[in-house]
Amino acid sequence: MVKQEFINASIKPLDSLDTLSPLEVSQLQKGAANNNLYHVFRQCSLAVLNTGSDIDNTADVLEMYKNFDVQIELKHQGVMLNLINAPVNAFVDGEIIVGIREHLFSVLRDLLYIGEELLQEHASQSASSNITNTVFQILRHANLLKPNIKPNLVVCWGGHSISRHEYNYSKLVGYQLGLRGLNICTGCGPGAMKGPMKGATIAHAKQRIENGRYIGLTEPGIIAAESPNPIVNELVIFPDIEKRLEAFVRLGHGIIVFPGGAGTAEEILYMLGILLHPKNQDIPYPFIFTGPAGSEAYFEQIDAFIKSTLGEAASDKYSIIVNDPNAVALAVQEKLQQVHAYRKDSGESFHFNWQLYIPKEFQEPFDPTHQAMAALNLHCDQQGYVLAAQLRRVMSGIVAGNVKEPSVKAIAAHGPYLLTGDAQLMSKMDDLLAAFVAQRRMKIDHEKYVPCYKIVR
Repeated sequence: MVKQEFINASIKPLDSLDTLSPLEVSQLQKGAANNNLYHVFRQCSLAVLNTGSDIDNTADVLEMYKNFDVQIELKHQGVMLNLINAPVNAFVDGEIIVGIREHLFSVLRDLLYIGEELLQEHASQSASSNITNTVFQILRHANLLKPNIKPNLVVCWGGHSISRHEYNYSKLVGYQLGLRGLNICTGCGPGAMKGPMKGATIAHAKQRIENGRYIGLTEPGIIAAESPNPIVNELVIFPDIEKRLEAFVRLGHGIIVFPGGAGTAEEILYMLGILLHPKNQDIPYPFIFTGPAGSEAYFEQIDAFIKSTLGEAASDKYSIIVNDPNAVALAVQEKLQQVHAYRKDSGESFHFNWQLYIPKEFQEPFDPTHQAMAALNLHCDQQGYVLAAQLRRVMSGIVAGNVKEPSVKAIAAHGPYLLTGDAQLMSKMDDLLAAFVAQRRMKIDHEKYVPCYKIVR
């Protein structure tokens, strides 16, 4: 018997989507005058349906399911999505998995809300407050902001291409967090983004916590490489990586970092740049790196790179705990008490960190073209947070070159990104990136990995 690989289905939302207008529906239809929104909608929908795949290249996913289509229409009962040649793994006995159904309509909700009109409106508003307000509006529209709840949301960062040993450890950490009533927020994909949620679900069940939160934040360019895992029960798609990162740090109350590759390094550099800014010196924010036994070398490399580029002041902003999930959870719990006391005393909200200052260097969307990557200011004679912003863009470009369709095509046509800067700094960066490659952290299909960058010395 030939195994069925594709399926056609028509699905309706459960209760997470308001009625749509004919105008909104027309914006997402294939024949629309400007069908870029449809293209993004199709790509994100396919990524949601393709959860669990071992492919992390957008172009490969789109080629494998080149006959996939999603059509939206209005029925008298409300909106309907017609799926054509959809991945069969999203279904059980012909019925779509409930979590995946929810994610599809989250995609629909967010893409309509952050559609081209909203993005164009805010593209010309470079003021930091306007960008932050956009992040706030997207989170509020998705109903993620829960006022008057004591800080309990832990952001977990880490790689999608990690070993089974590291994945199991992330589950143990999530379990210890869940036993203490803490909720989880990740990039929503596989690996270290799924493990903590999986561990927390078991702990929440044991503690009879029925409203556990497993929040996933993503963006269209990365979603195919990091398809949302079905444990996520609150999914939001942001228009770009910078707003996604800002949402993490404003929504979350503390951050745990598991081993990862360039994407995880990008997240670390983003957070360090913010914590290094003088305006944020007195704001408590738990920041812990952790991994299982055997991950010591990974954290030693990260720590050495940070100290040699951003200095000891940056390394003071985080702590490293190896092979002790219980100690990680206890440390987070203790530091969250400090966060609670600070926000209460300062009048800051519990659900959105307005006081945290995010420099414009971390908010402005970065398009990693060959020209933009070559023009990065990779020199040490600048303030720490400014250098962190430049280093963050290096890692963001490498992530794009590894998995994002436009960047992968550009590199195939024009060769790898060329990176130049201070000799010592570039040597340290070369060592760090080479370690990611050697440890198979750049892509799931690591055997075929060819670096999308070249360090020019």
